Amino acid sequence: MAAGPSLTANWLAVLLLFASAALSLAHPQTHRHQFIIQATPVKRLCKTHNAITVNGQFPGPTLEVNNGDTLIVTVINKAKYNVTIHWHGIRQLRTGWADGPEFVTQCPIRPGGSYTYRFTVQGQEGTLWWHAHSSWLRATVYGALIIRPRRGDSFPFPKPNREAILLMGEWWDANPIDVVRQATRTGAAPNVSDAYTFNGQPGDFYKCSSKDTVVVNIDSGETNLLRVVNSALNQALFFTVANHKLTVVGADASYTKPFTTSVLMLGPGQTTDVLISGNQVPNRYYIAARAYQSAQNAPFGNTTTTAILSYKSAPCAAKKGCASIKPIMPSLPAYNDTATVTAFSKKFRSPRPVPVPTKIDESLFFTIGLGLNNCPRNFKSSQCQGPNGTRFTASMNNVSFVLPSNISILQAFQQRIPGVVTPDFPANPPVKFDYTGNVSQSLFQPVPGTKGYRLKYGSRVQVVLQDTSIVTPENHPIHLHGYDFYIIAEGFGNFNPKTDTKKFNLVDPPLRNTVAVPTNGWAVIRFVADNPGAWIMHCHLDVHITWGLAMVFLVDNGVGQLQSIEAPPPDLPIC
Repeated sequence: MAAGPSLTANWLAVLLLFASAALSLAHPQTHRHQFIIQATPVKRLCKTHNAITVNGQFPGPTLEVNNGDTLIVTVINKAKYNVTIHWHGIRQLRTGWADGPEFVTQCPIRPGGSYTYRFTVQGQEGTLWWHAHSSWLRATVYGALIIRPRRGDSFPFPKPNREAILLMGEWWDANPIDVVRQATRTGAAPNVSDAYTFNGQPGDFYKCSSKDTVVVNIDSGETNLLRVVNSALNQALFFTVANHKLTVVGADASYTKPFTTSVLMLGPGQTTDVLISGNQVPNRYYIAARAYQSAQNAPFGNTTTTAILSYKSAPCAAKKGCASIKPIMPSLPAYNDTATVTAFSKKFRSPRPVPVPTKIDESLFFTIGLGLNNCPRNFKSSQCQGPNGTRFTASMNNVSFVLPSNISILQAFQQRIPGVVTPDFPANPPVKFDYTGNVSQSLFQPVPGTKGYRLKYGSRVQVVLQDTSIVTPENHPIHLHGYDFYIIAEGFGNFNPKTDTKKFNLVDPPLRNTVAVPTNGWAVIRFVADNPGAWIMHCHLDVHITWGLAMVFLVDNGVGQLQSIEAPPPDLPIC
């Protein structure tokens, strides 16, 4: 009889143990990592270069967290260049000091220095990525950042059998820093890359590359998740898999209403999560990516990178001679296939109705595009090798953004230090013109400046992003730091507020952090300014941000601690 209470006590202990384990599983975790930035010999296209890497890896390590978790990453700079790390797409609520863009939210980490990034992932799930945000270091310093659902939650789609990450990138058969420095010296466009890559590997169609081509495994009957990231420096890319349909379920760490397509287009900075089913004849199929080139007469790399989707039950899968059998090649869109890009972009919707701001406090209109500076009198002709002896530049609302060099914009804004950034970025173009028509040469030369646009905490903001045909129209991937935004409409030609507002989707527009503004067209985004700090909005074609295609939103603190940016960390780098 005495065994009864003891048995009950034992069961209670077991139940308590399980309950405690369940609680610990559901509780947010803190993940600590160390990134050592260093030069590492990397061999591609038959040559070895001392590439800048993280922990000797190219691409860098994949970070995995759950929604609600905290990341603490200590970056130690053992390279010869300044460096910062940007956690692309992370909201950084109140933690703007961890955002990473050089001279915007921090001074760079100097050679021999270190800095610890601390931030919590809140309300985001899906695929993001991290990359250097200093000069052109992100050509090799980048990696995936996977945010899984909160512990105990699940995907809003059937759990995939397995997952694969495909980071699309660009490789220069040179030092990328030398490439951009040469362009800065000459005023000309920089040399285009020599290869596109999947996970750092060019693939079968490049010299000395086929033995390292990335292989993605699948089995008949499986449904797998592919996390696709465009980490390329300067190129929008088409992505497809031979003979397979792709079901889009997420983009930029937000879920989407699922839709099926045979081709993706990602601008640099964008991510897309797709489901792929093993429903074809067991074989080996090429996964392929190549350029979407929207700028007329601009040079670009016209090569194709490949990975391989390999069925485990393919006839040759277990045999050594498998590599000699060529995978099936997909057809890819033409390089200038804007119609396919437009059809793809229009399919994005949020899974359900979303709280789009309807009453707008700040209605902004930003022109974006290239420009040409006249050759300064004290410059040699070798320093003005742009069209007709000019130097390439770029701007938003005719302001070509200039980064400060002795303090970050966020520090100056928070500490009210004058003379660093002025809050007078124009809400509209200073001159109205036919943005997508024949533009007068007098409008080709923008004004340099470090200007921000000030927003009150909680402001409801609408921005019309208007491409221009100055020099050449182009599809521009515009990325806003510190925020996700709703893309409520896109179109071609000049935005017309009288007629184009009828196209606004205020019910279920997609939530993104990077919008591919159509070539010779426009996009309209909305967001609520609920994250205080200094947040850069820029073109994610790095050549364009180098030329000044950027601006900064200066968002005031709200009321109380929870609406105010945190104090700067003690190890914030100094200039």
